[in-house]
Amino acid sequence: MRRIAEAKRLVERWRGLAGRLDDAEELVSMGEEEVDSRLSREIESEVAGIAAVLEEMELELAFSSPYDKHNAMLGIHAGAGGVESQDWAEMLLRMYLRWAERRGYKAEVLDKSPGEEAGIKSAIVEIVGSYATGYLKSEHGVHRLIRLSPFDADHARHTSFALVEVMPEAEADVDLEMKPDELKIDTFRSSGPGGQHMQKTSSAVRITHLPTGLVVTSQSERSQYQNKEIALKILSARLLKVELAKREEERAKLKGGHVSAGWGNQIRSYILHPYKMVKDHRTGFETSGAEAVLDGDLDNLINAYLRSDVGRENA
Repeated sequence: MRRIAEAKRLVERWRGLAGRLDDAEELVSMGEEEVDSRLSREIESEVAGIAAVLEEMELELAFSSPYDKHNAMLGIHAGAGGVESQDWAEMLLRMYLRWAERRGYKAEVLDKSPGEEAGIKSAIVEIVGSYATGYLKSEHGVHRLIRLSPFDADHARHTSFALVEVMPEAEADVDLEMKPDELKIDTFRSSGPGGQHMQKTSSAVRITHLPTGLVVTSQSERSQYQNKEIALKILSARLLKVELAKREEERAKLKGGHVSAGWGNQIRSYILHPYKMVKDHRTGFETSGAEAVLDGDLDNLINAYLRSDVGRENA
């Protein structure tokens, strides 16, 4: 059903674009018959809108992995540095939630571990929308923030790090199989906020995948059943990510070409002092609109990465 819905969406999008082109041609014909400055501005605006949609659709056609079309599981993890990095992790969480809202995607925070004084230690977000994984794969890696610390009495300059991981959401009974005897499921009391019920009952769930040693937890919901379902969803995405990494490693060995950056590599810097700039170290793309980026305006950064990724694939 998901594939059928995606096919229908794609067809409707191309038909809609064709309709806009027909309308634009009609406006041009009207403009040839009479000179009207307002009509000229309308034609220019419509052509620019069509070009923007076409550019986005061309990028989507360039996605090479069948999993690029999937919903995405986004993990955000504070790095070393205590409250500074935890606050930075929460800033990134807000940034991606705002980005999803701008694109019309549905975003739900499945699990969140609050920081000790401020911010978050980690969070897992499910982002539902066409090509969510394809667009967000550009965000996988270490993000660095440079700013004057709001938590330092001297307002000293601090550098903080946070890790963002992006995983395609696995389709049940299609992408992989988890055998019950390969899972160790433990329950424990939630340690975060949420009222006495969460802290007095063993509603939190920890699942260990024995063959790989992967461990996931969920404690945000009041119900043990809900936390188990969320933990299984997160585990499925992590296992699929591991499997795809193995395939990519084999493909890279055969191709002998570009090997994408792995964990622990700084991909982007967000500088708020002494000047404002966001720079992607993989593509060289930079913008002085740091506040807009942190408010979810990520498309230029993402598109620059996708174009460079297509170039590497074709090299």
